Amino acid sequence: MPDNNTPPERHLHFILVTLLTLCVFFLLFVFRSVDDNRLTSWQWAFAHVNPAWFIPLILTGILIVYALLRFPFAGRNPALFLFVSSFAASAVFWRSPETIVDVSRYFTQAKHLEIYGVGYFLSEWGRTINAWTDLPLVPFLYGVIFRVFGEARVYIQIFTGLLFAGTTVVTYLTGQRLWDKHTGFFAGLMLLGIPYIFSQTPLMLVDVPTMFFLSLSVYAFIRALDTGGLWIAASSAAVSCAVFSKYSTWMMLSVLAVVFFVCLRRRTGEAARDCIVRAVVAVLLAAVLAGIPALLKFDVIRDQIRFLREYQMPGLKRWGESFASTFLFQVHPFITAAGLYSVYAALKKRDGAFLVAGWLVFLVVLLQIRRSRYVLVVFPMLTLMASFGLQAIRDMELRKYIVSCIVASSLVTAVFAYLPLLQEMAPVNLKNAGRFLNSTDVEGAVVFTIPSEGAAVNQAVSVPVLDLFTDKKIYYDYDPALSPPPEKVETSPLRFTWEYRNPRYYYTGNDSSGRNAAVAVISNGIPRSLPGYVERRIKGRRKAGVFSVSTGLFSYRPVVTVYLPGE
Repeated sequence: MPDNNTPPERHLHFILVTLLTLCVFFLLFVFRSVDDNRLTSWQWAFAHVNPAWFIPLILTGILIVYALLRFPFAGRNPALFLFVSSFAASAVFWRSPETIVDVSRYFTQAKHLEIYGVGYFLSEWGRTINAWTDLPLVPFLYGVIFRVFGEARVYIQIFTGLLFAGTTVVTYLTGQRLWDKHTGFFAGLMLLGIPYIFSQTPLMLVDVPTMFFLSLSVYAFIRALDTGGLWIAASSAAVSCAVFSKYSTWMMLSVLAVVFFVCLRRRTGEAARDCIVRAVVAVLLAAVLAGIPALLKFDVIRDQIRFLREYQMPGLKRWGESFASTFLFQVHPFITAAGLYSVYAALKKRDGAFLVAGWLVFLVVLLQIRRSRYVLVVFPMLTLMASFGLQAIRDMELRKYIVSCIVASSLVTAVFAYLPLLQEMAPVNLKNAGRFLNSTDVEGAVVFTIPSEGAAVNQAVSVPVLDLFTDKKIYYDYDPALSPPPEKVETSPLRFTWEYRNPRYYYTGNDSSGRNAAVAVISNGIPRSLPGYVERRIKGRRKAGVFSVSTGLFSYRPVVTVYLPGE
């Protein structure tokens, strides 16, 4: 809170901001039915929560964050402060399970590299390694981590946590380059004011790494145009990484053209010519770095793009979420309000640099990209817009306090509402079953998946997720005739699960798994009966654990029953 010698009207401003923060929280709670997010909707997260408990939590959080921001370390070392605080915040969510089934694809691709090596991955990606609509960079990095450090989820979480922390730093540096140190710092800090992000940072997906590489591409390109030298190479490398992270970044990289014109507008004469030369060199080098691998995998990439155009793009209209959900519930409303005001402020000031921050958010609105997970990559630009809008508040302490309110209330929401919801989702059964297997002395586990009529997800994709959480060798016993794809699978957002096939390393040695092996049965809900071939396999074994947690919100409800050798 402000010092005792602060003028009374300034005290009033702090009190009003505090009251507004609490009022906004309660308004969101009251109208939580509007939130149609498919993962962390407020109507689910707060279904059994007493909002009154959040008042002391939010107030305590505000005092802690504001005190930390007033600590000299934050002012002297803003980049380090952002890095440490954001990494620590993301680490709190490592307890959540892998809530999105797409993880099975990335884990499977990464495990191919772990087992067979880099050469095999590079040559077989898109062939024997099913790539679906994925690009290779992030699974490649995950595979390298597995190969170097071992196959443990915590190493992936450390990596994605570091990339998220790096994103806050890059956002700060970008804002500092476009405007000033304080605007950049608050922009980086406000990434912690987006509670949805914390549902994604612990997951073995590509979205958080893509957000980092896209943000790095913008900053590195700005530095390349300003100073040249090694920043040209760094810019080209960052752009190449963004290109091979996710197809949606190809469109998002159009922001680099905006960066070029903004930088060129500031220069004349020789400085303008240097800017043009540096841009041309950086783009050509990036084209070479990205173009050679793309040519080598041209057939795969061409087929993927065709499939995205025919399946993914029409599907986005069916699988979307409202902007109200994304920008009022999953993003703190103060950020959205400041971002909207920033458009007016930029027009009034005729600030060309604002176009760099605003372009990607403009694309999201123009193209009607209505899913928080797909919008996530532009959140750093949204916080840059918001921080620019907060420049209208000249009182630096008040601005700092507003950002403290944003971060504190969002972290409280994420930790005390989102995290409990995530931990109650059915995929936690795969995590718990994997840990249970680790506690036994079996040599491995033979896994069966039992189909159920009308299931939205092919349970075969649960096998890699179980594998991610256990150190035991997994053997997969699978009869493809038993799980036909459901009707309407052609338009299902989970279509890939029905076209997915577990790789051959789960079948190798299946016959020699031995009697000292557990049997794990994965089903969609608790099965009424087991097929005969499963009954024969569990004969002589005892039922040691049934993992059946479920919120009942989703059709994907993996239940894991573990049978151990009888004594």
